[in-house]
Amino acid sequence: MTDKTFTHIDKAGNPSMVDVGAKAETFRLARARSIVELSEEILVQLEGDEIHTKKGPVFQTAILAGIMAAKRTGELIPLCHPLGLDNCQVHIHVNERKELVIECTASLRGKTGVEMEALTGASIAALTVYDMCKALSHDIVIRETKLIEKRGGKSDFVREE
Repeated sequence: MTDKTFTHIDKAGNPSMVDVGAKAETFRLARARSIVELSEEILVQLEGDEIHTKKGPVFQTAILAGIMAAKRTGELIPLCHPLGLDNCQVHIHVNERKELVIECTASLRGKTGVEMEALTGASIAALTVYDMCKALSHDIVIRETKLIEKRGGKSDFVREE
């Protein structure tokens, strides 16, 4: 046995929000990444750093959606604390394997981490890309969403790449 336990379960086994009232405020940062595979039909529409559709600019719309979603994570995930983010950045680029890489970085000075905000921002940005591009092709795969880095709180985490 380890001393690690599920933090969102009370002693009776019921869902419970973690009480962070006694925790000290510290700088918290999290970075998450989603990878999206786009079909060649979509990739040929890439002009510079953007894909333009009848719905508008895909990446710019996805960036806004990711930021908006990160700010509302506490409303979307039942036991997440509502957080006032100090910063949230979403960056999108096409890598050498012709995959769309979406990275969301969220930060604040607070009593709880921002991993869920970064993961939510990256996820919703990826879903927005799907929505914006589905008229061109449904051959779109949101392959993975994962935490890349977290700083602050009890421990830091960096995924080896």
